[in-house]
Amino acid sequence: MFRAAVEIQPACLGLYCGRTVLSVNGSVETYGDCGVCPRGQRTDDNKICRECMGSPDRYDWLYLGFMAMLPLVLHWFFIEWYSGKKSSSALLQHLTALLECSVAAVVTLLLSDPVGSLHIRSCRVKKLSDWYTMLYNPSPDYITTVHCTHEAVYPLYTIVFIYYAFCLVLMMLLRPLLVKKIACGLGRSDRFKSIYAALYFFPILTVLQAVGGGLLYYAFPYIILVLSLVTLAVYLSASEVEDLLVRKKRLVVLFSHWLLHAYGIISISKLDKLEQDLPLLALVPAPALFYLMTAKYTEPSRILSEGLSCEYKIPGHMIPSEAEGTRSICLSPPATEPPCKYIMGPQLRIHKVLNEEESPQLFDCAVDV
Repeated sequence: MFRAAVEIQPACLGLYCGRTVLSVNGSVETYGDCGVCPRGQRTDDNKICRECMGSPDRYDWLYLGFMAMLPLVLHWFFIEWYSGKKSSSALLQHLTALLECSVAAVVTLLLSDPVGSLHIRSCRVKKLSDWYTMLYNPSPDYITTVHCTHEAVYPLYTIVFIYYAFCLVLMMLLRPLLVKKIACGLGRSDRFKSIYAALYFFPILTVLQAVGGGLLYYAFPYIILVLSLVTLAVYLSASEVEDLLVRKKRLVVLFSHWLLHAYGIISISKLDKLEQDLPLLALVPAPALFYLMTAKYTEPSRILSEGLSCEYKIPGHMIPSEAEGTRSICLSPPATEPPCKYIMGPQLRIHKVLNEEESPQLFDCAVDV
């Protein structure tokens, strides 16, 4: 009799609308009206709201790790940017930022369901639309909207916001006191700039998670690889090769990029097949080694100093260039602009012709390298 009553109920419309279980009597379940599922539940194939009893898989943990790393990396970047060589307290600030993010992560996990445990229960992510249930609220009569918005990817969406909130609170409690005591080498206006920067990037990260959480979930491994390669290339080009292998600070930055490379590779491969995926980690130092081996062949000053030639014509004259290893050849008519105007290299003396009747004049072409 109960089964017949269930069968004549109207169909539950919408991709994420479901019926909550009101009571269970043995093997018989009583369902409520079609609507939004409670927090921590999502619909099954029969449009019944079921509690999320699974655990995050490896890829889910890697995603949470990526979202947890973002504020930490930004903290370190701005601490280094605003302290630089002016203060010896940068290391303590780096460690404090690491402590803040670590404590925030642990507290967030402990407060998640089940409370008091570092393990969390979650719903399995099936497709991109699971992150944007608010876009799939049905309108049966095209007038009234049935709101079925809920966290179908529980708790991967909201746990990031909770983590960012704890990071911000801990930073405001710990960092100002630390900076005030140890950042004596900085000016009064420069001491707290790294904290001010965090007050800007935390709202940006929050909006990024709110709007693009689903896109980040599927794209973060490739984002890590691309950004780490680009930042590594910029850092290496701005550093001297000799200093890179000697200075501890630059070695730490290099190894940090290698860790990011490895994290991206692991996130893409998911290490489902260890015998096939682990050898890919051998590619981690490849970009840096390639740069170190080819840097001497692509030095701009070397290319310009070896291949410099300045050719222009002065009627009836062959004018030797005073730049070592170069010469001037009389092949073309006089140019309106002096030749070698944009030469990079040491200071040169260039022959300039005002017109064909006048004798050559000399002027200094000093270019800042």
